[in-house]
Amino acid sequence: MPDLSRPQHQAEAPPDDAAAVSALRSGVMRLSRRLKHQRVDESLSPTEMAVLGTLAQCGSATPGELARKEHVQPPSMTRIVALLEAKGLVRLEPHPEDRRQKVVSPTERAEAMLEESRRKRNAWLAELVGELTEDEWDVLRAAAPVLEKLAHM
Repeated sequence: MPDLSRPQHQAEAPPDDAAAVSALRSGVMRLSRRLKHQRVDESLSPTEMAVLGTLAQCGSATPGELARKEHVQPPSMTRIVALLEAKGLVRLEPHPEDRRQKVVSPTERAEAMLEESRRKRNAWLAELVGELTEDEWDVLRAAAPVLEKLAHM
């Protein structure tokens, strides 16, 4: 297995590393697409679910902060927040220090939906993991923190 622990600062990675990066990208993307199909509420877009997930993980935030965290433009986030508010999944409250801004918080309904979604996706993934060998599961368990780190870089 190629050594993915060392960063490549070259314009082109060695063939073994390039192949590993390609396999990682392909596997993560395919798994992500399959996980997205394990949704509880089909009426929400993946972006709306991502915003709710960010709020659940990071706590209340302004639309501008959410836009930065989700890597979207502020006007797009304003529209997403408005859709989520109309669906009863977030509430807007005055910012405690800047009354021109609003703070977005998930509602209890959103939190329950996210919990059910996590439960469903975890159960689906656990079923897949159950088909791995013990050695494969050990490798995957060790890789999980690294994948989490990559996801937040």
